[in-house]
Amino acid sequence: MTTHDTAPGAAVLIEDVHKAYGQVRAVDGVSLRVEQGEFFGILGPNGAGKTTLIEMVEGLREPDRGTIAVLGTTPWPRDVALLRRIGVQTQASAFFTRLTAVEHLRTVAELYGLGPDAADRSLAQAGLTEKAGTRVDKLSGGQRQRLAIATALIHRPELIFLDEPTAALDPEVRRTLWDMLRALRGEGRTIIHTTHHLDEAEALCDRVAIMAGGRIVALDSPGNLIRALDAPTRLSVPAGRLSVHKAEAVDGVARAYEEAGEVVMETREPGRALVAVGELTGLDQVRTRTATLEDAYLRLTGSEHTA
Repeated sequence: MTTHDTAPGAAVLIEDVHKAYGQVRAVDGVSLRVEQGEFFGILGPNGAGKTTLIEMVEGLREPDRGTIAVLGTTPWPRDVALLRRIGVQTQASAFFTRLTAVEHLRTVAELYGLGPDAADRSLAQAGLTEKAGTRVDKLSGGQRQRLAIATALIHRPELIFLDEPTAALDPEVRRTLWDMLRALRGEGRTIIHTTHHLDEAEALCDRVAIMAGGRIVALDSPGNLIRALDAPTRLSVPAGRLSVHKAEAVDGVARAYEEAGEVVMETREPGRALVAVGELTGLDQVRTRTATLEDAYLRLTGSEHTA
């Protein structure tokens, strides 16, 4: 086992890491640091290098060049002692599907040399106690996602990897899982989270790294990335209530256009513009939209976002 000085507070330290497959540079000189207790997001379009980078951090692949330190040690070659300190939830998490939820977790607990109390604790943490006796293959999609996270948490890892934990779930179930993930962050766990749901990253992550073409094109808090856009606020009203011509003349509006049955006004003085719109049409059904992490993502990657 090789020990690295990750510096106080660093859970993961990546320095000038490269990985190529033939002529394809999957990861091309990535450097970043994840602090202990941080909820850190990695975003990017398909083919950006996210999966390859995470697999190297987890110890599944060896970098061609550069160094990676995870909790002070080198993840490659795979280190059994390190594996006990990390938890991994993947989109294709493996289950003992013919067992009940609690039987599945107790089986996993035994593999870690833990007792049944660890399974009961992890089941409760995932909010699945009432489903303890339900067979895994009878659980709903959201419940199986919770079970996947419970499986990754059963040995109380210091560092947790979450790969699209809310993929293919409906909005209500996604929001419920967000509460679970916020609770994990509140426990001081370090979480590295990959997702295509940019609203999820904006809501949960302390910082995000946006990847494109094997490189990191931005690394900051969601709020700072949004502020760096310096994007205008958009006010929208139903098209029948205000013409584009009149909207362009509204005090504080820089530009107006019609889109999807609405007249959209762009302004850098939203308070002033709202007052003027209210005087013209009233504020009923007026929608206000400020920039989001998705806007920053699209500008930085130059790609179309797909959920």
